[in-house]
Amino acid sequence: QVQLVESGGGLVQAGGSLRLSCAASGSIFSINYMGWYRQAPGKQRELVARIARYGRTDYADSVKGRFTISRDNAKNTVYLQMNSLKPEDTDSYYCGVYDWGGNAYWGQGTQVTVSS
Repeated sequence: QVQLVESGGGLVQAGGSLRLSCAASGSIFSINYMGWYRQAPGKQRELVARIARYGRTDYADSVKGRFTISRDNAKNTVYLQMNSLKPEDTDSYYCGVYDWGGNAYWGQGTQVTVSS
């Protein structure tokens, strides 16, 4: 089992920045991908960015060039630096990790609101 604790959401004006953090505990040796996903009410959860244990990253097209994901394996923490935020980035953001067996674990979610 993996437990996740997220922090860093909030309210920001368009063009501003926020940094999300997610710390993992528990069976951390089993973690491969760590990432961030977002979900609007009534919609499916979608990938924002993810990073593999050895550094490979994937980004949604809508955030490329604006968001940067990073990972500190020593601290078992993943970060999402969000710059040039837009109102359409408003969503609930969830930290998600996948272990080597493909099992997924989720954080409780943090709200990001971007005002125009």
